[in-house]
Amino acid sequence: MTEYFVKYKPFLVFLGKFLLTYALLTLVYQAYLGQFSKADFEVDSFTESVAHQTKWLIAVFDNQVATAPHLEQASIKMFYHHRFVARIVEGCNALSVIILFVSFVVAFTGKTKTTIGYIVAGSLLVHVLNIARIAFLVVALYHFPEYEDLLHGVIFPLIIYGVVFILWVIWVNKFSLYAAKPVEK
Repeated sequence: MTEYFVKYKPFLVFLGKFLLTYALLTLVYQAYLGQFSKADFEVDSFTESVAHQTKWLIAVFDNQVATAPHLEQASIKMFYHHRFVARIVEGCNALSVIILFVSFVVAFTGKTKTTIGYIVAGSLLVHVLNIARIAFLVVALYHFPEYEDLLHGVIFPLIIYGVVFILWVIWVNKFSLYAAKPVEK
């Protein structure tokens, strides 16, 4: 049995770091969400911020955008050209995606400064791309409501998860302790 632990130690260390980081960050996030009453349809402040940032981004190109609290569920309504087009819920804020990203980077750790810098930069990139993703989705749903399932369920998740995957590949190949080092001549 010991030989298997020795043989698979790198994988087990990776798995342990990933699960521990993911569990810890998820618990912190759930504690944060626990401050808001679902019964009173309260929206967490980060999700509110995402909705307002999305509104701002759309308004840069077209000021016919508005937000309003949803009175029957914990979400923010997005209006485009006076039509209710989408709602921003807690799952739209990309924090769960960022938690997944951070957990993977920590599991394939690198130098401390590099790891922290990559986590901060990658998280900001995911956040900014998420705002752009939601803005494009709002405009697309206004013009093509018949494609809601394709846009919301396939294309736009593919974009955000695709970016995270590319960030992981870059991390593992360029910055982690497992990255291939150039051969010295």
